[in-house]
Amino acid sequence: MSRLLDLFLDPSQIFRNPAVWLVVGFQLWMLVDALRREEWIWAVCIFLFSFVSALFYYFQVYRQGGGGGGGGGGRLTKGFELPGAQTRRRIKELQARIYHLDKARDHLDLADVYFAQGRLDRAEASYRASLERDPSDEDAVAHLGQCLLRAGRPSEAEPLLSRIAAKDPRHDYGHTLMALAEAQTALGQSSEALQTWAKVLVSHGYARARVQYAELLLKAGQGEKAKGELNEVLADDAHAPKFQRERDRVWIRKAKSLMAGL
Repeated sequence: MSRLLDLFLDPSQIFRNPAVWLVVGFQLWMLVDALRREEWIWAVCIFLFSFVSALFYYFQVYRQGGGGGGGGGGRLTKGFELPGAQTRRRIKELQARIYHLDKARDHLDLADVYFAQGRLDRAEASYRASLERDPSDEDAVAHLGQCLLRAGRPSEAEPLLSRIAAKDPRHDYGHTLMALAEAQTALGQSSEALQTWAKVLVSHGYARARVQYAELLLKAGQGEKAKGELNEVLADDAHAPKFQRERDRVWIRKAKSLMAGL
């Protein structure tokens, strides 16, 4: 009772408690994340209702949205998704299947999970294990190429991606062709990359493709054409569903940055 009376008479004692600062830090962390994701209602709740709302947000949005998964390596694959689940249960299931059956497809599926998590070393090892068992699997070849590209090894990635893109330009819904364009750009093959991006945009309107295409057009002195591509990106984003806006966030920011420099 005397302790409560002391707090009432001197509220500043609360802020001398390290636990209070941990709670405040957690709340600010969740508030910043909510603002970054444009979760406005959650942001207001966290700001007004403090720790309880922040705790609910952590479990309902932050963890569900992959905020804590994959460690620091996840930064390498932001905006470069491959299809596939990335749960612990899925990893254990695939590891068990590999232990008992050792099939190429299970190695490939496990590699895709690791790739999505940003665990590129493990992904590469699993892609190579898949190709050892089935060297003709086009998905494994293309995904290994993407993995090597994200790992900063475009010279190794380019021939793999080029091989699959030449056979099927629409492979993986255009993602293989986009990765090839990125590898060509990283290798300084700008004219080839411009042609590859143009092929992508014949069939797909990905923000990822338009923004990087526009960036190369700017470097080639084709400012008006680049501006048209960037305007398309921003116009599409204004009417896109929420999940797509979240997925394309990195490219929208890049588009706005390039537009600001025009």
